[in-house]
Amino acid sequence: MSAGSVDDLMTLWEAGTAPSGGEPPFVDHAQLHNTIDAIPMGGVPWQKFDVSYTGPQPEAEVPPWMEQTYEVYFRDPHQLFLNMLANPDFAEDFDYAPEQQFDANGSRRYENFMSGNWAWKQAVSLPTCL
Repeated sequence: MSAGSVDDLMTLWEAGTAPSGGEPPFVDHAQLHNTIDAIPMGGVPWQKFDVSYTGPQPEAEVPPWMEQTYEVYFRDPHQLFLNMLANPDFAEDFDYAPEQQFDANGSRRYENFMSGNWAWKQAVSLPTCL
């Protein structure tokens, strides 16, 4: 989410909770980013890649987003997950079993990491070397 969108979200959150005396969890994007950066990650470094649109473009009035390059920052989710597994603070609070959840209409529900496709496939798929 862009910095401006985070700021807009916090403004809306504040407006929605102000009548009951509530506050948004962060003042703005800078406070959110500083909080995220302060989380100890066990040495998992930030990485970056650039992404841009490469599909067909209209002949006239090309939207600016089609011609821009965007930076995406991330920490390796696999390494983060391994660090979570190794953290004794999660020993009693982490469900290690993958699961698939469905609502009453049969639609898939994604509630946490272990309800996602990757965790399910790791547990129930045959290795590709067989």
